[in-house]
Amino acid sequence: MLSAPLYIFSICLPFATILVVFGMRYVSAVLQARARLANDDAYRLVAEKAAAAETDTVVALSSIQAALADVRTRLTAVEKILKEVE
Repeated sequence: MLSAPLYIFSICLPFATILVVFGMRYVSAVLQARARLANDDAYRLVAEKAAAAETDTVVALSSIQAALADVRTRLTAVEKILKEVE
């Protein structure tokens, strides 16, 4: 009588093993997809921060260029005055 349950168990064991292996592959694929999504979100945040920093840099560069133009104008005026004094 013990041979029938043992026979059924020995037949079901490889099928159970196959199911466990495919289950593990499925779980692995799901975890990899979640990790990839989190990684993509992190890259998106970095890109947004870079774009914001670039905008701030453009604004700062514009103000520096305006100040430099003002300095050039004043320097030209000072050079003109100094030439007239000579």
